[in-house]
Amino acid sequence: MKHYKESYYNEFKNQIESSGRDLLALEAKIGDLKIETPSWGYGNAGTRFKVFTDPASARNVYERVDDAALIHELCGAAPSIALHIPWDSTDDWSGLQQYAANKNLKLGAINPNLFQDEDYKLGSVCHPNPAIRQKATDHLLECCQIMTKTESNLLSVWLADGTNYSGQDDIRNRKHRMLDCLQTAYKALPPDGLMLLEYKFFEPAFCHTDIADWGTSLALCRRLGKRAKTLVDTGHHPQGTNIAYVVAQLLDEECLGGFHFNARQYADDDLIVGSNNSWDIFVIFTELIQAKELASDVAFMIDQSHNIEPKLEAMLQSVLNCQSAYAKALLVDYDELHSTQSQGDVLGAHRILKDAFETDVRPWLAHWRLERGLQTDPVTHLRQSGEVEKRVRSRRD
Repeated sequence: MKHYKESYYNEFKNQIESSGRDLLALEAKIGDLKIETPSWGYGNAGTRFKVFTDPASARNVYERVDDAALIHELCGAAPSIALHIPWDSTDDWSGLQQYAANKNLKLGAINPNLFQDEDYKLGSVCHPNPAIRQKATDHLLECCQIMTKTESNLLSVWLADGTNYSGQDDIRNRKHRMLDCLQTAYKALPPDGLMLLEYKFFEPAFCHTDIADWGTSLALCRRLGKRAKTLVDTGHHPQGTNIAYVVAQLLDEECLGGFHFNARQYADDDLIVGSNNSWDIFVIFTELIQAKELASDVAFMIDQSHNIEPKLEAMLQSVLNCQSAYAKALLVDYDELHSTQSQGDVLGAHRILKDAFETDVRPWLAHWRLERGLQTDPVTHLRQSGEVEKRVRSRRD
């Protein structure tokens, strides 16, 4: 927050502790939230209509690592970067890993690209042509090898596969083809590796998508094995979907692998998470906190394409919005909530969540950063630091 004063934090501390809560114990949990930022969010990317370039945007994987490291340095909550293959391919994976480590950053989830090749017009792992399915499988196997080289434990799979017209292809046969290819990749995962299966109900396919919803992803994961889990992208649902409900179900089935956080207004808009869905993100975090050990290995990642926003500031704001929602979720008195629920007090239980959600946690998070040698207001610091201007100068063609 701007113009932070310790008195703001003291007032906040008194408010929380007057209700019998141990603020220091809660504060220790803030650092548990680790948000992975995506390499593709630092480069020029956007909609299918027009990509507006940012003169400070990263041009290669090393510059993307530089940007991700800066975001982590500013917020202390983004210690890894997700890679997209082949966009981030290199001939020297160990060199890239060391380059990232020197900047206090880890290489994170490996994301195969099964949607941009001309051969994938009718699908990748679901394609009716076995040669093209083999090509897609080979790419998945390549990504499993990259996981080993980068010491990544996540293979994050999103498929654009689907059809545009009824009768275009046999839906059940497509499912069987997909499962065959995914099983081959699953067997090639590193010993500690997980396969995360993302779903999306439409786009680019408009009649049906082969992994359209969480139930389809869950069913496929059950067929693949315990190291396959569902990935929830907050922008991949029909309008009005209660995503917290989806999260609760997947947690209970022990099949929630991770999140791609973003916001949407109409479709898969990839807007800044928390810009218009802060309540949804907050309620998701309340489900995760209540699930305890069932949520201990869930991965948190940003998946956004910043088209009109400055890349660095947009990514930083995204991480900070997640951190804010999580801090508010920590403030919920869950014992009181469960007691109120058991009494059937509808609005009393709802108000417990609303009270936590409407609490201004900015003084708390500013104090948390100050205690760790970070900037109390990361966004203002980024704007005044000259880092963006330095990148503009060094990245001019």
